[in-house]
Formats: sequence, C-alpha cells, structure tokens
Amino acid sequence: MPVIAAAAAAHATRRRAASNGVGFWHSTYLGANRYRPDPGGPPPQGALYPMAFLVEQDADQTVGAHFHQADQFQVMVAGEGTLGRHEVAPVTVHFTGAYSPYGPIRAGADGVTYFTLRNGWDPGARYMPGARAELPRPRTYREAVAPPLALPHGAIRAGTPDAIPVLTAEPDGLAAWRYRLGAGAALTGPDPAAGAGQYWLVLGGRLDHDGTALAPLSLLFVTPEEAGLAATAGPEGLDVLALQFPRHTDRS
Repeated sequence: MPVIAAAAAAHATRRRAASNGVGFWHSTYLGANRYRPDPGGPPPQGALYPMAFLVEQDADQTVGAHFHQADQFQVMVAGEGTLGRHEVAPVTVHFTGAYSPYGPIRAGADGVTYFTLRNGWDPGARYMPGARAELPRPRTYREAVAPPLALPHGAIRAGTPDAIPVLTAEPDGLAAWRYRLGAGAALTGPDPAAGAGQYWLVLGGRLDHDGTALAPLSLLFVTPEEAGLAATAGPEGLDVLALQFPRHTDRS
C-alpha cells in the first residue's frame, strides 16, 4: 500500500527552524529528519526510505550551495526566487542526484515554499565550499530542472488522464509526469518497477485512493514493488504530479 501524508496532518508539525543562518518554517510529511528525529535512529544506509517535508523559506534569504547523500526532488509550490541559475516559481520541478552540489536557493520578496522529497535517508545539507572534501571520488554530477508549470484557476475540465511529461523519462527510470483529470475520472499510474520509488503530489482538486480523500499539497509514496497507483479524481477534478526516482544511483 502507498504511504500517505495528508496536508492537514503535516501542517500540524509546522515549526520554526534554521540552517546555515537562514530561517524558515518546516513541516514534516514522511520519515524522520533532523528537526523530528526517529528515537530508533536512522535507517540503514542505502535502504529505501521515503523522507518528505515542506520548507517555507523566509523572504529575501539565501540558502547556500550544498549537497546531500540521497537523491532528491524539490518542487516549488509558492513564492518565487532562483535556484542556482534557474528562475523558480509555482510549480518548478528540480532533481539532484546524491552528492551533486546545487544552489544557492534565493527567496524573493514573498519568500519561496518548496517540497523536499527523497527516497533515502539524509542527515542534512553539506554546505559548499567547506564540505567539498566530503564529496566522493569519482562521482557523477546529476541535475534536471523543468520550467514552472502553469496552474490554471477554476474547475479542472474533463479529459483523458494521459501523462504529460514534465521530466522526460530516462533509461534508469528518472521521470516526472503531470495528470489533469475531470471529476470522477480514474487514473492508473506508471509501473513503479521502472524506478526506485514514486512520489505523487496533489496540486489541485482532490485525489481519492482506497477510501482516503487527499486535498492539495498532500503526498503519497509508492515503492517499486507495488502496482501502479490507482486513484480517482474528486468532484473538483484532480491536478497531480508524479515524480519517479532513478534505479541505479548509488546512495552509499
């Protein structure tokens, strides 16, 4: 069964935090993190481990360039700014492979809000240039960015629930798709076995899955061993983003 994180439950964890001198609000969706640690300790290194949270970065603040030991999607859902050389606004999709430095993330005058979504444990950012010695040799740098997706206002019209490519599928499974469905339309997601886990992020409308109704900014995580996600659009229709991790990236 997919692991589900409803937006309302995640919002209840919202708290102030800071990293490298930058303040933000932090909401935990799935897994442990340095602000909400697991009393049992982190999972084994290299294990499949969904780790998801929402960051509301303060206005006009800059998070320095850094890297993580896990593969990562970031999805900008509010505000605007820049990520490295890329302009970001709702909804920008960004992927970085493990040990691939990226950034800085500069928030605009209204701040910038983004999901951080991983399929493996990460203890926190390693900031450049100080952490350069921690980068493995040899290593493969990997980054992929999709430009902001327009989010039309109003009801989602009926139509075919075909996948709209956001990041073109690569041979190792890295991919992202957007689905827009009319009220009551059914959706079957792509085979998770093609990658190393999928996140599904509700952008608009409502997603109904196995008796659970999920509002915007809710998440599901589907493991590679499961069948493709089966879902139905609610009465407002459904706008949902699917993000699939590559299979062979070495998280160790």
